[in-house]
Amino acid sequence: MELSVHGPGPSAPFLSARDRFETAYDLERPVEVHVREDPDERTWAGHYDDHHVLNISRHAAGSAMAVELAIHEYAHMRRYEEAHPSHVQSTREALFLALAGRRVERRKLTHCYQIANHMKDIYADDITLSVGPADKLVAFFESELAAALADQPRSPPTGWTRLTAAADPEMTAINAAFALALLERNDAVDADHRIYDLARAAGRDAPGVDLHGFKRRFRELGDVDESDYRRALVGAVREYVIPDADAAAD
Repeated sequence: MELSVHGPGPSAPFLSARDRFETAYDLERPVEVHVREDPDERTWAGHYDDHHVLNISRHAAGSAMAVELAIHEYAHMRRYEEAHPSHVQSTREALFLALAGRRVERRKLTHCYQIANHMKDIYADDITLSVGPADKLVAFFESELAAALADQPRSPPTGWTRLTAAADPEMTAINAAFALALLERNDAVDADHRIYDLARAAGRDAPGVDLHGFKRRFRELGDVDESDYRRALVGAVREYVIPDADAAAD
C-alpha cells in the first residue's frame, strides 16, 4: 500500500494505520493524505481512477482517534476498489426510488443521506474492527452519544435565545441504532455496557423512530448484490420517512 502524507500535521498515525491495515488487507491504488487546517468535515475520502485521497483536519490528525479514523477511511477505499454494492450504489438514485412523489422536509432528507452513510460505514467498519481492538471505537461511540443526548433541544429560559443548533433527537436515535448494530455484529460490547442505557434514552427522546428496527436493519446487512443492497437502502429510507408504510422495495 503506497502512502504519502501532505500538509501541516503528523505522518505517524497514518503510517501506523497502514501497518495495521496491511495485516489483513491491501489497496491497489496509492493513497494521498492531505492534512487540512480547517476542513468542512473531520475526515472524508475521495476516489479517483489512479489514486485515493484522505482529507483530514489537523485537529483530527493529532487526536487520540487518528489511527482509527485513518483505518476507517482505508476500509472505505478497500470497499470502493472491490466495487462493493454499498460503495457503488448512487444514494441519490435510491432516495429517488424511495421518496418518489413525496414532499420531504430538508431536515428529513439530510437524515436520509446519513442513514445511507451508516449503511456504507457498516461494511467499511467490519474491516476496521477486524484489524484492531474495538476499545477506542466503543469509547468514541459512547462519548458521542452521551454528548448528543446532553445537547437535545430544550426550551430556553425566558428572555434567552438559543444561538447554536441542538442535536436532533431522531438522528441521535438513528446514530445509536447504528452504533449498537456495528458493535453487536462484531461482538465488541457486552450486553450490560453503558452504551445500551444511552441508546434507550435516545429511543425515548425520539418515539417516532424504531430504534430496535433500525438496529436490526443495520446489524443484519450481509453479503448482497447491487439489487439486494438497493432494496435494503430504499427500505431503510422509507421506514424513516414513512414509518407506517410497507418499507419493502419492489
